[in-house]
Amino acid sequence: MPKIELSRVKGDFGFEAKDENGHVVRMDSSPESGGWDFGVRPMQMLLMGLAGCSAIDVITILKKQRQEIKDYKMVVNGEREAGKEPSLWKDINIEFHLYGHIDEDKAVKAVELSINKYCSVAATLDKAGADIKWRVFVHSA
Repeated sequence: MPKIELSRVKGDFGFEAKDENGHVVRMDSSPESGGWDFGVRPMQMLLMGLAGCSAIDVITILKKQRQEIKDYKMVVNGEREAGKEPSLWKDINIEFHLYGHIDEDKAVKAVELSINKYCSVAATLDKAGADIKWRVFVHSA
């Protein structure tokens, strides 16, 4: 079972979370909420997890299909519910930018499989009610 240890290291809300392999992530609240801008907001980290999870899926699928991926970028934007506690992610928009010799139809199918079938973070956010929309852009090498 994965284990995470969290320690307060700066001000009231500046934390470092460490996994069992020693990887560290910094988190904090916004300065308006009493934080120091020491690290990523926890809710933004969910979007980062979504991007990382889906990227691993998409690249794995495309490599199995012998697509040549020279570079890969994603842009993720999210909007949270207004006036609610907890304020969950309501709308998430993802742009997948793939660079290389990549068949566009295969890229679209890989993203569809990731978001709708393989990515555990996407499934978690979907079950929490987030509407995840995505677009794929294939750029020549």
